[in-house]
Amino acid sequence: MKKLFFAMAVLSVTAFSTVSAQSKFLRFGLKGGANLGKLDGKGYKDGFNLGYHLGGFAQINLTKGFGVQGELIFSSTQTKTTDDFGQIYNPDNLNDPSNENKKIKLNYLSIPLLANFSLGTPRIKLQVGPQFSALVSNKNVFKGADDAFNGGDISGVAGLWIQLPIVNISARYIVGFTDVRSVQDVSNTGNWKNQAIQLGVGVTL
Repeated sequence: MKKLFFAMAVLSVTAFSTVSAQSKFLRFGLKGGANLGKLDGKGYKDGFNLGYHLGGFAQINLTKGFGVQGELIFSSTQTKTTDDFGQIYNPDNLNDPSNENKKIKLNYLSIPLLANFSLGTPRIKLQVGPQFSALVSNKNVFKGADDAFNGGDISGVAGLWIQLPIVNISARYIVGFTDVRSVQDVSNTGNWKNQAIQLGVGVTL
């Protein structure tokens, strides 16, 4: 899954690089901001927790009212387990014994592939599309983390993009379609699915 993900990333960057940066249809930029994430599943506390995201994007405006946008985003999210987490997975497997709140921090490298629809003006766009993510690191998770979490995640993205002359502002909601739980030895655990609210600001080159 990870090899396929990174192959997609290389192909995406190569494809965008073949288009002239001087073309009025193509715009590049950088973005970052807050990543309010959570794991939706039994054993985890409800509610979003503050993290961050950083990355870049390439935007192709095919017509006045429609375009596509690809991004490469690093995001960090954190969640906490509940008191009954021991019924789901042995809490002794948490790496850090001093982690009293049993925080779990997951870092993903994601490629959103979005369709942009102008809402009456090219300055404001509705964005929808899929997002493909790979788990790249995990702190205070589990010993043998590969046995606890799947390496990949597929999500759906919907949000708004405000394109000012130089600055861009974005707000989007991300809901995971994939069960990222890879624990197979505990019954009745249900699904673990990622959710996030991303609020970002960036620079369009």
